[in-house]
Amino acid sequence: MGVFAHPDDESLLAGGVLAQQHALGARTAVVTATWAPDSRRAPELADALAILGAGVPRLLGYADARNPKSAQGQPRLVDAPLDKAVGRLVAHIRMFKPDLVATHDALGQLTGHPDHRRTHQITLLAVEAAGLAHLYPEAGTPWQPAALYAATHPKKGVGRLGPLLEGAGKSVLAVPDDYLTTSVDVSLWTETKWRAIQAHRGEVARDRSLPGILARLPEPDRSAIIATEYFTRLTPGPCPGDPHQLTL
Repeated sequence: MGVFAHPDDESLLAGGVLAQQHALGARTAVVTATWAPDSRRAPELADALAILGAGVPRLLGYADARNPKSAQGQPRLVDAPLDKAVGRLVAHIRMFKPDLVATHDALGQLTGHPDHRRTHQITLLAVEAAGLAHLYPEAGTPWQPAALYAATHPKKGVGRLGPLLEGAGKSVLAVPDDYLTTSVDVSLWTETKWRAIQAHRGEVARDRSLPGILARLPEPDRSAIIATEYFTRLTPGPCPGDPHQLTL
């Protein structure tokens, strides 16, 4: 299960892994924290998920921090009560029962978007809470995912994206290389991943969005950029260790 802030984050950050796992026969799903089911981006998200084999949209329905009209009458994700947002995500986790959950990193990806950071925080809390029966009992039967991963970009993996983002007036944030635990070669699924990104038509049409930036690149350059996906494993739940003292 992917848990991401906006429609298109799932395709950009984990589209290759989602397509790979679907091809291998795994069940996959995506929870999207912002934009309402009746918003203009919801049909695009549905198209992208269909391409990736990741089911139907699962929207928490909060408003984008930079576009309050994205969910009329709902609070922005960054303003929403934390406990309520965690409970909503716990319900999705307990319903779908994923073995693995992937979300944003603590930096909020390369651009540090506040919705990315908030989604990271909510997911960390929800993955742990989902396995504890006394927390959010109304959200269903407890379920503990076996692994939690943060989609990220190490300094060594920024590559050509850095100048492209800087040229569009965006920040470029990256984690230290030793913070990375997993690099996934998704080159066999770059065509599928790119079709999913293109399904977010409104973003492809924008000059400063990452889908729009990628759309203007020659195909070989674009494929090279999207062919590797980076993650840091953040293990949820109890971890074996010395039973008598805290250890590193």
